[in-house]
Amino acid sequence: MSVNDDLPWIPPLLAFIRSMIDADRPVIGHCLGGQLISKALGGVVTRNPVKEIGWGLVNAVDGPQTSDWLGDLQQFESFHWHGETFSIPPGGTRILASAACPNQAYVVGNKHLGMQCHVEMTAEMIHDWCQSGAEEIATCPPSATVQTPEEMAENLDHRLVALNCAAEQLYSRWIKGLETDT
Repeated sequence: MSVNDDLPWIPPLLAFIRSMIDADRPVIGHCLGGQLISKALGGVVTRNPVKEIGWGLVNAVDGPQTSDWLGDLQQFESFHWHGETFSIPPGGTRILASAACPNQAYVVGNKHLGMQCHVEMTAEMIHDWCQSGAEEIATCPPSATVQTPEEMAENLDHRLVALNCAAEQLYSRWIKGLETDT
């Protein structure tokens, strides 16, 4: 699915996202969610030069809000499953990038977080996505940015521990926006 698809639920959702941000209510989006936030705020969603499916490094982008959101985290291996990406919306600040997709995460103000990458993954989710996305994986030959299910499963426990630490950092910072919300 694409944010650009002509689906009846997309325009009301974009309006809802704008209303929440206008009301200074914290908003978070992963992958499609990050794309929806970007589009709601005037960004665009386009085809990424390559698909990213599987594990890949993301890097902190030097900027005024990066250390606030990432702490000392400079790089981590995240999970990816996308063929499109967002532009950083007006008023947004990029905080994460990868070699294959420069816009991996951004913040708007100090309460809103949009991500292209998936920091929320579990072993079960990866297994389920590999099953439900088997046809997509089969149409993309393995490359530097597309992995086989077997490659995604390599060192899975270790990868998930590191990913959970990165997710904890991002979610803990995002939660601060909820705590100051009245």
